[in-house]
Amino acid sequence: MDRRTHGQRLDASQLGAELGERATLVQFSSAFCQPCRATRRTLDEVAAMVEGVTHIEVDAEAHLALVRQLDITRTPTVLVLDAEGEVVRRATGQPRTVDVVAALGHAI
Repeated sequence: MDRRTHGQRLDASQLGAELGERATLVQFSSAFCQPCRATRRTLDEVAAMVEGVTHIEVDAEAHLALVRQLDITRTPTVLVLDAEGEVVRRATGQPRTVDVVAALGHAI
């Protein structure tokens, strides 16, 4: 997971859902994206395993202004936010569970 968006902050009004108490996994997806479905399962599993972590899925096509602001160029893109909504990690493509857990270590 890279640091390209590091330092930007997102909030519930931008994402359409409340942030997690300890961290938030934000997934940008599109309707016909096969890896997005697998990513959703992975992030849901990690959020269920780690207390205080929430997974929010954002439809990239329905949130074009946010996609442009964050320079999202493909789906799935995953952002890891800390408790204050600051982006601490970013990755494109389907992540492995171990990588998501490791990235959460930077947020919690």
